[in-house]
Amino acid sequence: MLARLRAWLFDGGGPENLPERVREAIRLQQERSEILIAWVQLSIIALVATVYETTSMPGGVVQYDFSFETQVFAAYGVFCVVRLVLAYRRLMRPWMLYVSVLADMALLMGLIFSFPLKYAQPAAFYLKVPTLLYVFLFIALRALRFEARFVLFTGFVAIVGWIALILYVLSGKGGPEDVRTDDFVEYMTSNLLLVHAEVDKIIAIALTTIVLAVAIARARHLLTRAVTESAAARDLSRFFDPDVADRIRSAHISIKAGEGELRDVTILTVDLRGFTRLSTELAPDQIMKLLQDYQGRICPLIVGNGGSIDKFLGDGILASFGAVTPSATPAADAMRAADAVLEAADKWIAERQAAGLAPLTIGMGLAAGRVVFGAVGDGERLEFTVIGDAVNFAAKLEKHNKDEKTRALTDGKTYALAEQQGYTPPRERERRLGRRVGGVSESVDIVVLGT
Repeated sequence: MLARLRAWLFDGGGPENLPERVREAIRLQQERSEILIAWVQLSIIALVATVYETTSMPGGVVQYDFSFETQVFAAYGVFCVVRLVLAYRRLMRPWMLYVSVLADMALLMGLIFSFPLKYAQPAAFYLKVPTLLYVFLFIALRALRFEARFVLFTGFVAIVGWIALILYVLSGKGGPEDVRTDDFVEYMTSNLLLVHAEVDKIIAIALTTIVLAVAIARARHLLTRAVTESAAARDLSRFFDPDVADRIRSAHISIKAGEGELRDVTILTVDLRGFTRLSTELAPDQIMKLLQDYQGRICPLIVGNGGSIDKFLGDGILASFGAVTPSATPAADAMRAADAVLEAADKWIAERQAAGLAPLTIGMGLAAGRVVFGAVGDGERLEFTVIGDAVNFAAKLEKHNKDEKTRALTDGKTYALAEQQGYTPPRERERRLGRRVGGVSESVDIVVLGT
């Protein structure tokens, strides 16, 4: 039971069981928290020092010879600056944080202890000064790190410090030996000590510490979960198109298989020529490096022109424009992407030839039309995809490149639609009318985008 409570309070859900990338993200959050805490500490000491140096509690005889607030504030200010520098350099260690807590409480209890000296009063005088309220500020300050252990340690040190001040009063060293009273009014109007009142203060500090520690433990669990889900979301964006990943993350309701939307889109399919033969000749790691090189050149150009990668089919790429995010210019965007891909393919061929490698070419097909965009799967595993004639037609045009001895084809209707949407071709495109495309019953007017 105690081990479980300790793990819940201090481990934040068991960070030792978390993936390293998640633990690294949590460490980064902790380092940022330390910078914030250091700035807050510096601001607190500047504010308190200003108040103490510019104001004076009225009444009574003030013994300024015993006033050492300036020296204490100056020393603590230097300590805070050093702590801030260490935080920015990510050099803070847990033992330094404990030392920082001790410094905070030493400053506070030292200031409280100085009041009887400053105002020439017995030690019991400091039991009523409002400066003790800063204890709660220092305890709350530790909550910024999202670690309950530092909140608990701060509260513990505060209680020990206050008990030490009470015992000093009871020792008679700072005033009369018998300073206790059971009369609350007498306690409030004199320099006497009411044990029950001091116990109330200690209980208030303890309860505040416990409540904050529990709250921070819960918040740390949420932080761990949030960081874990954030890391998963980043991974999701690597396995899915970023727009699809964002759609999944921001969905107001759970995404279900069988739900779809009609969209007017343009489909772009890309295929690497000769890859099947190469895959039988190259080692597995060489095959994967080749694919990574090829996809690393092509995919950013598609996405950069408004496209979404629907899926990878070995060396094939299926991309859609206007499906994940509705667009008024999907055909024009797809044409611009095709132009960019052709230019990148020419550059890749030149680089491979210069390196003494066999040149690799690509094939592309583009087709516009209305498709269904949605999630398919068995309920446990889902996949966003596009379904419709345009998808099939784009794939057939891509294959038809072999018959036409070309690299990129589209049909006349898609090309005309792209021009209507603002697409300006870099050069005059060859048109081939009445062509027979495999799998298409009617003849097709095609436009050659690249040879």
